[in-house]
Amino acid sequence: MSKRDARSHSECLNTLTAIGDALYVIGGKWKLRVIVTLFNGRKRFNEIQRTIEGISAKVLSSELKELELNGFVTRTVHAQTPVVVEYELTDYADTLNEVLASLSKWGAQHRDKLRQESKRSQAAAIDYR
Repeated sequence: MSKRDARSHSECLNTLTAIGDALYVIGGKWKLRVIVTLFNGRKRFNEIQRTIEGISAKVLSSELKELELNGFVTRTVHAQTPVVVEYELTDYADTLNEVLASLSKWGAQHRDKLRQESKRSQAAAIDYR
């Protein structure tokens, strides 16, 4: 019996619920990218937008608001002329370190796997000719 077969129905439901909760908070195309961008310290809105290729100002604004509501990001407004707004990660965001490290490692492995498979299929196509 494999480890996968040994899980009970309630364990499965608990896992699904926990993963659903996590994905609700950090899921989507942009949230983790915003978080990773802020790991290097506080940044202004335009700095974040320039770092994350392809994100619109409207989407970034929405993602930052949601991350702030969920306790991952703080927004600081400096009352000067012009007004400066900076974003930085909270200590709570550090709870994602293991998740991000694992996801990054898996992403690199997956990309390598796809590259190797692509090379093999190209080689097979050449041999077929």
